[in-house]
Amino acid sequence: MKTIHLNQRNLVYWQKKKSPIVMALGCFDGLHHGHCAVISTAYQKAKERQVPLAVMSFFPHPKTVVSKGKVRVHYLMPLAEKEERLRDMGVDTFYIVEFNQEMASLSPEQFVSEYLNGLGVVHAVAGFDFSYGSRGAGNLERLKQDSGGRIDVTKVAKVEIRGEKISSTGIRERLLNGKVAELPEFLGQYYETLCEWSGEALTPYPYYTLPAPGCYQVRLKNNNGSVHRDIMIMNDGITIKCADEIPLFLKGKISIVWQKEIVDSRKLRIS
Repeated sequence: MKTIHLNQRNLVYWQKKKSPIVMALGCFDGLHHGHCAVISTAYQKAKERQVPLAVMSFFPHPKTVVSKGKVRVHYLMPLAEKEERLRDMGVDTFYIVEFNQEMASLSPEQFVSEYLNGLGVVHAVAGFDFSYGSRGAGNLERLKQDSGGRIDVTKVAKVEIRGEKISSTGIRERLLNGKVAELPEFLGQYYETLCEWSGEALTPYPYYTLPAPGCYQVRLKNNNGSVHRDIMIMNDGITIKCADEIPLFLKGKISIVWQKEIVDSRKLRIS
């Protein structure tokens, strides 16, 4: 898979290299079941047309840029992890679009002309609520028209659990309320974050959302093995302490698999 960091300085260069592609559109933070439905649908459309599959995502998150920094987005995964997951899903090209005020000011027609028509998109796939262009004025109902009839469109229906839309927002809310045990229904697996174990301290990597301060049952793992531990996130929201010794074979980069909140934290002793 090729990853292309796209911005208005290099856009013309990549436009000159265009060839027909099917493109999945969205932020895809966390790659939950709803996102996977969009990408798997795009994968099938690409197979039908016998063209490569591309995914276009945006960074920083548009909400942060549009609000001029007033809205803080808690990311669920860094771009490197998203890139790895997309590669495993059969994506051929991953466009990471630099989202800034200039990008936010593009009209819907400009966005489609420059970033979709301009890159060779023949079929676009997105979730039912995807919007584009200044103030989100563009939507999937008008995308074909905005493309001059050159792009076919597939709208992927809302993916729900018990009547609730699966969304990155819903996942963040559960994390920020400590409800980590509910996340496998949304993600297809437990939520994981990477951190560095120095032998003395656990330092979380950036662009993950840690659960709310409190106590949790987790699995710590790396390529050498794994252990189950009880850990605490302190009130500053970033300091992680473990109730028991962590073995030396886990020293270095490890993954924390968040399994369950310990409601009665009085039972947990943290030194």
